[in-house]
Amino acid sequence: MFQFEHPEFFWAFAAFPLMIAFFVMTGLYRKRAMQRFGENSLLMQLMPEYSTKKHLVKFIIFMIAMTFLVIAWTNPQRGTKKQKVKRESVDVFIALDLSKSMLAQDIAPNRMERAKRFVSDLTDALKGNRIGTVIFAGNAYLQMPLTTDYSAAKMFARSANTQMVPSQGTALKEAIKIVMESFERDDKHQKALVIVTDGEDHEKEVVELASEALADGIVIYTVGVGTIDGAPIPVFENGVERMKRDIGGEIVTTRLNEDMLRNVAKAGGGNYFNIKADRKIISKLKERVEQLDKRSFEQRVFETYDSYFQIPLFIGILLIVLEFMLDFRKSRWWGSRDIFDV
Repeated sequence: MFQFEHPEFFWAFAAFPLMIAFFVMTGLYRKRAMQRFGENSLLMQLMPEYSTKKHLVKFIIFMIAMTFLVIAWTNPQRGTKKQKVKRESVDVFIALDLSKSMLAQDIAPNRMERAKRFVSDLTDALKGNRIGTVIFAGNAYLQMPLTTDYSAAKMFARSANTQMVPSQGTALKEAIKIVMESFERDDKHQKALVIVTDGEDHEKEVVELASEALADGIVIYTVGVGTIDGAPIPVFENGVERMKRDIGGEIVTTRLNEDMLRNVAKAGGGNYFNIKADRKIISKLKERVEQLDKRSFEQRVFETYDSYFQIPLFIGILLIVLEFMLDFRKSRWWGSRDIFDV
């Protein structure tokens, strides 16, 4: 398997258009300066051995060298041995609330952004376990099945928004149902469900369903997002931000329903946390998840990777030395025609 250890360094290629633009601008400036000095025929007589074509050649060599150096910077690697590895892990689903109430700004910058950052950090903390994600509002959807692809899980968390779930509400019941259906039926090992929400759910069956999930070996943890005092819900109409109002024209205030989330966590055999102390609760959640009965599974992975940055690094340095040694004199193989003839 081939990979780049640091693919983020490919962003260095964004500077290449700037270097090209700088080369073109300096070339135009040099040409105008020489034209002010004298006619082309006179300049060719004064500098018969000078070739301005070499500027372009040296620049092309320099850009190719920079390309190889950027590739070396990313450190291309190749997997040398693929083998089956037995691992033990807990299967964890993270359910993220995408209802409009998550746009409230009673915690900075708003509930949604804080929750997304929490899910991303929790994913990092739970590496080594299989992780899946569920999104919900008026309905619930399986966003990503159980996997060890943590980069994908974090990408899904960063891209989550309220537009992804068309119907509005806070369907905790539907989210728990989907998770129960997604887990493999296995009474020997425990599973975990972490629900990140403001808890605005009015379905009485949620607590009962949490008890059923616990009977199936699913331990439920709830993370409350928001404050008890609450805040208005911003809505956007034609690009203008307004506050959501009820039928009577009063501004709607959304509040964190901690009591309901505590009851769900208690019925699900887990714990309730408030996202305000996100760093502490990530540590506590990791500790509690690690205490659950783990399951064994086999995974085919590359044991080691060999780095090959030396090859593009050598080529890049060699081209830079070549560019430095190349002078501006005309060469026999280069021909006699020059830019002054244009």
